[in-house]
Amino acid sequence: MDNIYRNHTCGELNIKNVGETVRLAGWVQRIRNLGAMKFIDLRDQFGITQIVISENQKDLAEISENLVTECVISIEGTVLERSNKNTKIPTGEIEIEAKEIKILGKCKNVLPFEVNSEKVDISSVKEDLRLEYRFLDLRNNKIHNNILLRSKILKALRDKMDELGFSEIQTPILANSSPEGARDFLVPSRLHPGEFYALPQAPQQFKQLLMVSGFDKYFQIAPCFRDEDPRADRAPGEFYQLDFEMSFATQEDVFVVLEEIFTSTFKKFTDWKVDEGPFIKIPYKEAMEKYGIDKPDLRNPLIIQDVTTVFKDTEFNAFKGKVIKAIVVPNGEKQGRKFFDNMTEFAVEEAGAKGLAWVKFTQEGAIGGISKFITEQVQNELFSNFNVKTGDSVFFIADEELEKTQKIAGLVRIELGKRLDLLEKNTYRFCFIVDFPMYEYNEEEGKIDFNHNPFSMPQGGMEALMNKDPLEILAYQYDVVCNGYEMASGAVRNHDPELMVKAFEIAGYDEKEVETRFGALYKAFQYGTPPHAGAAPGVDRMIMLIKNEDNLREVIAFPKNKKARDVLMNAPSKVAKEQLDEVHIKIVD
Repeated sequence: MDNIYRNHTCGELNIKNVGETVRLAGWVQRIRNLGAMKFIDLRDQFGITQIVISENQKDLAEISENLVTECVISIEGTVLERSNKNTKIPTGEIEIEAKEIKILGKCKNVLPFEVNSEKVDISSVKEDLRLEYRFLDLRNNKIHNNILLRSKILKALRDKMDELGFSEIQTPILANSSPEGARDFLVPSRLHPGEFYALPQAPQQFKQLLMVSGFDKYFQIAPCFRDEDPRADRAPGEFYQLDFEMSFATQEDVFVVLEEIFTSTFKKFTDWKVDEGPFIKIPYKEAMEKYGIDKPDLRNPLIIQDVTTVFKDTEFNAFKGKVIKAIVVPNGEKQGRKFFDNMTEFAVEEAGAKGLAWVKFTQEGAIGGISKFITEQVQNELFSNFNVKTGDSVFFIADEELEKTQKIAGLVRIELGKRLDLLEKNTYRFCFIVDFPMYEYNEEEGKIDFNHNPFSMPQGGMEALMNKDPLEILAYQYDVVCNGYEMASGAVRNHDPELMVKAFEIAGYDEKEVETRFGALYKAFQYGTPPHAGAAPGVDRMIMLIKNEDNLREVIAFPKNKKARDVLMNAPSKVAKEQLDEVHIKIVD
């Protein structure tokens, strides 16, 4: 046995192994010195086994004096039945009486933070410190198991796509710049001075070219690169998505695949209730009206209603000439004045509102807030047409601009759902957001831009592009939303070269620029292109929801921090002048 480190893992031995001589290896998680006996909890990926060293084992006692938590050792010994059994772990009926101990990897006496300590919650440790010592952080059982679960989910996704008839094909990482909606990461070329590759924001053009090439169904778990600001639910720099595309497919064909992917994966890896397909479909315009956001959390029962006409004759100056939205809170009269004051503070400081009006409806009538402006006519209309009842409270959001009012109301709705604990528990609520606008107005540049994906098929085809106001054209674009998170985006693709040129022309690209920037697609579409459609569920976000984590960094092995910096590997960092010279780059202060 001298030439092996272990013949068992720390999670597999049980009462049936009593009397056997075994060798284990792992990390020292805990040391308990009881004088006559010393106990070591030995941990590896598979579990924990208790090691016992008696005081009459002088040679082992001397070695054990040099042991500290998180050092790596191998031990050889005999399996014994424990007198004080631990029913909480699979190996809790046995312990190993050590005969030999070898230190395989020393560890410093002082750790930057405790690993798997009952005394310290890892989430209380500063994030940058955790990320700087991520190799220690990943030893924490919770984080470690998240990464192992990630591996299982990726395998399940591959198995599902194979079952559905998709072929896995890899696409290039060094690609060309493309207007996907975010900034590119550029890679300078050594062989072609002054020219740059771009890391792909998505494999969009390549997967469409695969459809042109006659592949029926493609998928890959693709790394994507976008120079975006970090958020808790968005990893800075890079992320992974389950990218897929289908030839001869309609929007509904893609929906069937998306429903199968999400329901099968979530049901396999959680015990929460999961919405069955078909998922409900909510047009983008309706989502903004009812929820104030295009990724609504359907666990929240509150909806936003437009009450502008109700207050058309109001004396309340803050409402005059404004778009007015209302959120009715059932049984809201139970809330005290402090609750309403705190919500007003949130609306102003966090949501960007000028104020937040409110009123309670009791048996005695309207009280509090703007009750003096609630006339009998206004109250009757609210009760008759907006499902307001005695005992409810109503919050009002008003602003000159519709989009701003919707956005503020959406944030207030989300906050009310959290503070009043209204969200449905232990459930995943899915929906499709459909009928996105094809274009939007870019106020900064004063021009029309693509709203979502530039390669999407406009609803109404060429006739719509030729005759409609661009801001009224809808696209065959769709998102999957779950519990307030965008989980996937996709579209029916524009596979007609004439349509493609016209669509880009509206966004300010002439045909020559389209041919230059998207030459491969432009050329390919003229050689027989099947109708095709696809989507890309976000893998990181899917795992985050399955594990009920609030931050993507808890399900990624080596994430970057809130400032998009890798504090473990010190990236980004400066490079030598010689390296810059090779790629024809000069730094200008």
